[in-house]
Amino acid sequence: MSTRPLPSTFTSSTRLRGWLQQRDLTAFQGVAERHWPGAEPLLPRLSRSANHGLLWFGAAAGIAALGGSARARRAALRGVASLALASAAINTVGKGAVRRERPVLDTVPVIRRLKRQPITTSFPSGHAASAAAFATGVALESRGWGAVVAPVALAVAASRVYTGVHYPSDVVAGAALGVGAAFALRGVVPTRGQLPAPGRPPAQAPSLPAGEGLVVVVNEESGTARGTASLVRDALPMAEVVECAPGDLADAFAGAVGRGRALGVCGGDGTVNLAASVAATHGVPLAVFPGGTLNHFAYDLGIETVHDTVAALKAGDAVRVDLGRFRPGPHGPDGADGYFLNAFSLGVYPELVRKREHWAPRIGGWPAGMLAAFEVLRGERPLEAELQGKRRPLWLLFVGNGLFQRVGPAPGRRHNLADGLLDVRVVHGGRTPGLRLIAAAVAGPLTRSPVHAAERRRRVRIAGLPPGTPYAYDGEVAASGTELLVDKLPEALTVYCPMPV
Repeated sequence: MSTRPLPSTFTSSTRLRGWLQQRDLTAFQGVAERHWPGAEPLLPRLSRSANHGLLWFGAAAGIAALGGSARARRAALRGVASLALASAAINTVGKGAVRRERPVLDTVPVIRRLKRQPITTSFPSGHAASAAAFATGVALESRGWGAVVAPVALAVAASRVYTGVHYPSDVVAGAALGVGAAFALRGVVPTRGQLPAPGRPPAQAPSLPAGEGLVVVVNEESGTARGTASLVRDALPMAEVVECAPGDLADAFAGAVGRGRALGVCGGDGTVNLAASVAATHGVPLAVFPGGTLNHFAYDLGIETVHDTVAALKAGDAVRVDLGRFRPGPHGPDGADGYFLNAFSLGVYPELVRKREHWAPRIGGWPAGMLAAFEVLRGERPLEAELQGKRRPLWLLFVGNGLFQRVGPAPGRRHNLADGLLDVRVVHGGRTPGLRLIAAAVAGPLTRSPVHAAERRRRVRIAGLPPGTPYAYDGEVAASGTELLVDKLPEALTVYCPMPV
């Protein structure tokens, strides 16, 4: 009986695989036999702490809490999401594709070994994939936090070889998969830096390199305003900085426009709203320093830090933006018009804001928001109102100053702050307000269904309101009469804004 020789391609691949396995084993044994000063008490503990992603969930919570900015929160969220994607890929495809046995521990010192040895296959390393995915996801949103996390991720990956549970190639393959997962997620959900800069017509504004001629009013009870105020003083030594309580803001803004060439504001969206109405009325440019909790308007301008605003002031870079308006204003039929930079709303949201403000001083902003949402959605009834001449029950009427785009599942950013349009979204009445609100958020702009509708308009007329119906504008709450007209003042406000590079 004759035997045929094996194809040359088969023998070549077998030799290559054998050579790679031998190199892998040699590298593994080299790590096992070498003494690593200071690693014995650290790397095994670090490896155990990363079980089930616990280390990275804790890191994400720390970044979000200590970062104090939207960029830090985005970095933490993207890191966790990238980790989740990498873990799903490892558990559903990776571990079953190559059923490689774990290394033999004979050459690994006992002090390094894990108390509980993993029972899954060796290739690829799930710990390395999670570490690389989290670190890459964080770095894609924030290079600073990425630089902090990267050494920890590298140490976790190395610990898997050091403790003897993986070959080096397992770790390299897992890390590559983790990095790929983070970039794959970025392809679906772009990072803030990938999105195009908002369309904004340029405006004339004086250059104020050291802050001379700038009066900055600080709401001392807003978010991080006090810390931000000290940064403003350091960066703009010739600026006048006025810190005051919320009840004194109106007088402070009125006095500031008579003393300087530009008005500055540091506080939350409600404080910025008040400053914007004063600046637009007096025709002076506005400089916004993010010092609140959410800072929606500042972030849509591309301003995330004090240094962004300082750079715009030094260069004299400014843009014109639209100002939303509602009539009558918050002071009744005979008072001034009301304005909004971000959004105006009726329905469950004003009540949610009221309850959140009640609980926030006791338990903090985010827990208060969750508790308020639970209470409101459990006990409220739809609002009956006449919208554009048709009477209907409404859970929510949202009117945005400009069309909101989506970053992920919900409206997050405006690409054009001077489009002359209102982003109108209605959630119709029904028995399941929570599900309807979630459906509206996921569907996004320019949609229509029996549950919700979204469209662009230049004005919205609301009638048939019960007197005293609460409404919200930029996080502030007031009571309405029986009718409201919402429209826009195109390009009414000049704001300092960093120009895209």
